[in-house]
Amino acid sequence: MARVSTYLNFMGKTEEAFAFYRAVFGTEFDGPIMYMRDVPDAPPLSEREQGMVMHVSLPITGGHRLMGTDALESLGHRLVFGNNISLNLEPDTRAETERLFNALADGGTVEMPLQEMFWGDYFGSLTDQYGVRWMFNCTSKS
Repeated sequence: MARVSTYLNFMGKTEEAFAFYRAVFGTEFDGPIMYMRDVPDAPPLSEREQGMVMHVSLPITGGHRLMGTDALESLGHRLVFGNNISLNLEPDTRAETERLFNALADGGTVEMPLQEMFWGDYFGSLTDQYGVRWMFNCTSKS
C-alpha cells in the first residue's frame, strides 16, 4: 500500500520527542525502536551514539506516520531546524483539534492560537518543544 510519512531528524532527542508524540496521539510505535547499535557493520560509534535512535515510526492521525532518527555529528550530520516545514493536522472535530493543539503546545510556542478564520475553518499554529512546527485546520463547526 502506498503512503506518505514525515521523517524528523533530531540531535540526540528522537526517543524523547517520540515518547512525547506517542502520549499526545495515544498511539503505539509500529515496531520496536531501532538504535544505532543495532545497525550491522556500522562505523565505529561512541557509547553515547550507539544508544541513539536509528529509526522509529509512529502512526499519528488519518493514516499518517511520523518517522525519526538521530543525526550523528561524528558522521558529519548537521541539523538545522527552520521554518521551511510544518505538519498540518486536520482533525475531525474541534474538541480533538483543541486536545492535540494544547498537548503539542505544552513546552512549546503558540504562534497563532486556535481561532475562526476568514476561510471559515478553525485554525492555529505552534512550534512544539522540539522545534517542530504544527498547523491545525478543522473544517468541522462542532
